[in-house]
Amino acid sequence: MLQSENDPKSIPLIALAVVLTLAAGFVIAKFSYVVAGAIVLGIIIAVVSFISGELALYLLLFSMLLSPQFMVGGVGGESVRGRGITLRLDDFLLVIMGVGWFLKTAVRKDLGLFLKTPLNGPIFYYFLACVVSTLFGFMMGRVKGGAGFFFVIKYFEYFIVYFMAVNYLKSREQIERFTNIMLIVCFIVCIVAISQIPSGVRVSAPFEGPEGEPNTLGGYLVLMLSVLLGLRLAGYGKWMAKTFFWILLLFILVALAATLSRASWLAMVPMFIVLFAFSKRKLLISGCILAILIAAPFIVPETVKDRVLYTFKQRPESGQMMVGGVRIDTSTSERLQSWKIVLTNDFKRHPVIGFGVTGYRFLDAQYARVLAETGLVGLIAFLFLIGSIFRVAVRAYREASDPLYSGLTLGFLGGFAGLLTHALGANTFIIVRIMEPFWFLTAMIVMIPALEKRERKEEHEGLKARAVSGQH
Repeated sequence: MLQSENDPKSIPLIALAVVLTLAAGFVIAKFSYVVAGAIVLGIIIAVVSFISGELALYLLLFSMLLSPQFMVGGVGGESVRGRGITLRLDDFLLVIMGVGWFLKTAVRKDLGLFLKTPLNGPIFYYFLACVVSTLFGFMMGRVKGGAGFFFVIKYFEYFIVYFMAVNYLKSREQIERFTNIMLIVCFIVCIVAISQIPSGVRVSAPFEGPEGEPNTLGGYLVLMLSVLLGLRLAGYGKWMAKTFFWILLLFILVALAATLSRASWLAMVPMFIVLFAFSKRKLLISGCILAILIAAPFIVPETVKDRVLYTFKQRPESGQMMVGGVRIDTSTSERLQSWKIVLTNDFKRHPVIGFGVTGYRFLDAQYARVLAETGLVGLIAFLFLIGSIFRVAVRAYREASDPLYSGLTLGFLGGFAGLLTHALGANTFIIVRIMEPFWFLTAMIVMIPALEKRERKEEHEGLKARAVSGQH
């Protein structure tokens, strides 16, 4: 039955439409068409986020790896990092979606702002450690300008991805759709990466700029490779999905090899170890690993072999370190030297709360960076967060019975182990293109036990209801 035109419930919607129309007219009159279009698009996305959080998350999943980035000027202190500050389209999307999310939770009290999960506490402690260390660093002059607070906000951005996802995940169908979208995005990324191979450069993700970040793409591909292998080992998917999985697997391996990222290749070792340790199909994994080892000398490209040997056979140059009587290349030596300087010298200067985020020189090693920037307090909070994620994922895997759930959690565990290794020589846990998909996956893993428990309860109640109706 149609509602009356004077229905009071329609008044807020009419008022919102009028306000948006007037605002759009003002924007178009005052700004250029490009700026006006961007603002209007932002308003549309905010409205979409308010109406359908799931649709907003689809947009976010595509933007994580497929959005352009650009440099930002005028933020003091970025030189202390050795690199400029960059913003990406998904940064703006997250702000817009966050506003829509906050408005929706304000209107609908039943939704709640932050759903209670096992990771809320660990996330809060680590974020607080970053804020406190950066605040003290700023007051003491170690953190210059606004760069430190800018990057702390960027860290919080990753957690917003997590909290938005856990608030909207309500069913298995959503988990399945989001997983499929992530795999499709990965397929597109691989196609773009492989298309770069003829140019002779190390491949990187789309819109990475002229220099690119092959190590970033490598870390992302290790995570997605593990998720894909986990789904296959769990037997998830019909024949069409399985065919796509095999094609995607081939594309990932080719793109991963073309990154020439040694940290990413090394990350595959613990990934396979964890998959072997937790999977019930150990014989299959053992056979695949054996086949890879036998075939590797014949199918691995020469560029990959040269990249591995380069670690130990680079021509003698200044800055190289000797490890166990073996000369290590300058890139690896620089990372090892940074670990040594932090642990034996600079850490002692501010051992409790560190130098503050961006208060220390640029380091391309996650754990050494956390220790230098946030001290023992930050490192303990970071390790507590890492340990909490691992415990939640293990519990979700052991309780899962659905092939989708068990495959996703198994793949996540393997990918997580890979990223922890990748972080030895990269800032893995603050890299946008790795952390956004990682925290989205984390949200799905955290919600799996609750979703499966609810599904079992509904199935039990359905069987009980049918039994009762059969008796009558």
